[in-house]
Amino acid sequence: MSVLGPLDFAIIGAAVALFVGWLAWRWWRRRRQSSIADVIKAIAVKRLEDVLVPDGIGGEIHVEHLLLTTRGILVVDVKRYQGVVFASERMDQWTAIDSGERSTFQNPLPTLYDRVAAVRQLIRDVEVLGFVVFPSLADFSKGRPRDVTLPDDLLEQYAKPDDKADVGRLTEAFEPHWEKIRAAARPT
Repeated sequence: MSVLGPLDFAIIGAAVALFVGWLAWRWWRRRRQSSIADVIKAIAVKRLEDVLVPDGIGGEIHVEHLLLTTRGILVVDVKRYQGVVFASERMDQWTAIDSGERSTFQNPLPTLYDRVAAVRQLIRDVEVLGFVVFPSLADFSKGRPRDVTLPDDLLEQYAKPDDKADVGRLTEAFEPHWEKIRAAARPT
């Protein structure tokens, strides 16, 4: 039976310190990044969640998040994949690799565009935009498709002003259109 020497204890101590440092870094990284739910609450003046809206051809389409913001009306689809995401507008299947686990999923953009079109047909005079939002830990290092965003980017683009009077003034023009959407939508 061998006895551990001072060098062995130093190596074990260094390994433990590195592991604890790595855990602290991961915790800090997750805490500093905005969650999708927090961003949706922060940018929405009003919102509808999990509703059905008429699709314009006699049916209905599910909309996960429909937001009235100070810059207009947004349709938001949320994807919970993180890690490295391989995606493009033209690919039928997208892939996320996180901690060695591979997930393949359908390209969400065609469905997003159908949802945006359904809302647009309700309110033809107002631009409706749509985004697929991935968690902050999604890495699109090979390229992020148009209309795909991360929470911090969405917050930066659609943050509400601090002054409530400004919020009211900015959303006043959208209110009648929002009410039309709200009247046509029904919970799932």
